[in-house]
Amino acid sequence: MSGTGKGRPPLVADKRNTKKAAAAQPRKVKTRRKKTARRVRSRNPFVWLFRFLFRLVWGIGWRVTAIASLVIGGAVIFYAATLPPVTDLLDARARGSVTMLDRTGQVFAWRGEQFGGQITAQTVSPFLKNAIVATEDRRFYSHFGISPRGVASAIRINLSEGRGPLSGHGGSTITQQTAKLLCLGDPFDPTQGVTEAEYETDCRRGTLTRKLKEAVYAMAMELRYSKDDILTIYLNRAYLGAGTRGFEAAAQRYFGRSANELLPAEAAMLAGLLVAPTRYAPTANLQRSRDRANLIIGLMENQGRLTADEARFARANPAELSEAAEARAGGYFADWVMDQGPAFLTGDTTEDVVIRTTFDQNIQSSAEEALQWVFDNKVREGSEAQAAIVVMSADGAVRAMVGGRKFRGVAGQFNRAIQAKRQTGSAFKPFVYGAALDLGYSPNDTVTDEPLCMDVPGSGQWCPSNYSRDYKGLVTLTDALAQSLNIPAVKVFDRVGREAVVNIASDFGIESDLAVGPALALGTSESTLLEMTGAYAGILNGGSSVAPYGLVELSLKGEADPLLSQEGGIGERVITEQAARDLTYMMSEVVNRGTGTRARLSDRPAAGKTGTTQAARDAWFIGFTADYVAGVWMGYDDNTPLAGVTGGGLPAEIWRETMTRVHKGMPARALPMSAPSQAPQVATEQRPRRTTPSNSDNAVERVILNVLNELFGN
Repeated sequence: MSGTGKGRPPLVADKRNTKKAAAAQPRKVKTRRKKTARRVRSRNPFVWLFRFLFRLVWGIGWRVTAIASLVIGGAVIFYAATLPPVTDLLDARARGSVTMLDRTGQVFAWRGEQFGGQITAQTVSPFLKNAIVATEDRRFYSHFGISPRGVASAIRINLSEGRGPLSGHGGSTITQQTAKLLCLGDPFDPTQGVTEAEYETDCRRGTLTRKLKEAVYAMAMELRYSKDDILTIYLNRAYLGAGTRGFEAAAQRYFGRSANELLPAEAAMLAGLLVAPTRYAPTANLQRSRDRANLIIGLMENQGRLTADEARFARANPAELSEAAEARAGGYFADWVMDQGPAFLTGDTTEDVVIRTTFDQNIQSSAEEALQWVFDNKVREGSEAQAAIVVMSADGAVRAMVGGRKFRGVAGQFNRAIQAKRQTGSAFKPFVYGAALDLGYSPNDTVTDEPLCMDVPGSGQWCPSNYSRDYKGLVTLTDALAQSLNIPAVKVFDRVGREAVVNIASDFGIESDLAVGPALALGTSESTLLEMTGAYAGILNGGSSVAPYGLVELSLKGEADPLLSQEGGIGERVITEQAARDLTYMMSEVVNRGTGTRARLSDRPAAGKTGTTQAARDAWFIGFTADYVAGVWMGYDDNTPLAGVTGGGLPAEIWRETMTRVHKGMPARALPMSAPSQAPQVATEQRPRRTTPSNSDNAVERVILNVLNELFGN
């Protein structure tokens, strides 16, 4: 049975193997197909190219990145090693500053770049510290000098606003801004042939190369300094408007206190200046500065740097300017004083200088208020007419100066009190009569006011006339001056001689060229308001010349001994004391019953003289009390004639309003004058012509010459 093999059942194992083989066969075929498909796909040129480029870029990229990292790291380490100590970087100024004190020792003006002193991030008001971080770089204490997130956000904003990716918002951190303030370690050198303004413009360039250098320098600072060190540099170097460099100077300039003592509203206002110091300076527009501060208070509150109560209090109590900053007084005066000292100690100083001056803030306010009141109440709205005022003491100490109707507190504006040379008109006549009185004439001497024609060499016949177009006949010299008659002034000028009048005017301080010919008696020469007011001060003080001055002492900050000092402005005697007293009497009659009655003061005597030039292009009133001399000029900058204005009109009213405010609370004092005796009057035309030699400054010589002229004539 076994031999035939019949009936033997099939082996189970064999059947299983058969099935496995049958089942495995398709899988083998499928595997080969996959490999074949993979080989086919690998022959696709696009896939091959992509893989090649990827491997190439990756191979080059990681190597370039590694090299760049090494280069940047080396540059960061190099810069970090060359950075100086923090204390060497706190004062950013290439020039010094000038601080001006008034006659009582109070600060009223600043010039140059102010640096209030070094402050640190540890000692400064925490409100200021938080305001700066909240506004400029809220991640300041967590980044490594640059903020990729901030840069990306800035690029997105710039592109969305239609600008280039690097134009406008920069996404700079405080560290990067500090690097820019340091000009990447390149200090200003005036010997390189560039100005300081050009240097700073170059430091602020926003090119890609500059940005990369700025980033490297910022990382080097982070490596070399602590965060508070970087913030300390920033606090001391940032420019904050109105000539202030650093937050200490700005706090003192705007609020009259240290940056260590700032309240939240004040801190927010100063932090708001960083974006645009000139635009947001509180001295330029206080409300705009407050609106900016409120925005920053909101940022501080949202970031948890101010509590809700602190934020509410800050909004309810906005920052107030200090009294000196609010007044912004003395801008024109400060500019003038800057020109009185040597340039290397004023405009070009590299030191911090303190100047004590003659300035009186109360008198300045009085003059400004008076000018504003008259223009608000007496001048048509929209008038472009200008005016200037100078107030000084009898020794030439200038107490106030208004160089125009509008002054925004910045340096360098046109000062009509000292820069505008204008014809003086009849305001020049006191020097004509002063020369006559000095030669022995009396206020009661007479002169005939009548039609007059004169032959002027080189000009032909000249026929002056009075402003009123009529004639008064026989008048005293006092009446002639009080009524500002032209014919008598020309006749007196002709009798005493041009040389005598020119000498008197020049010795009194009229430095401008004086016209040739008899028209000089009517004020055809030009002068400044400061010169004319100083000349009238000479009449008040008894006949001695004065040099108007504003600088009393100049010293370096922190030093007690002054480098320069000024005792007073009185100089040589010009006319006799009796002549000055007689002239003062004659000028008092101008105010009492003449052309200057609108300048009359209700509580004290005053003397002065009106002046109106041809076609009323200039109108003057200059006068004095026993205490102060004040001069007023009014006109247009382009010489447009004034409509219906004479020296006895609006200028006299401005003078009265000024002096009324200046003398408020002061006791009345009599003028230093002598009323003439009722001696027989002598006609001026009957007196012999008398002159004095030019440049005769000696009073004794003048008296001798007067006596000789009386005896022998000319």
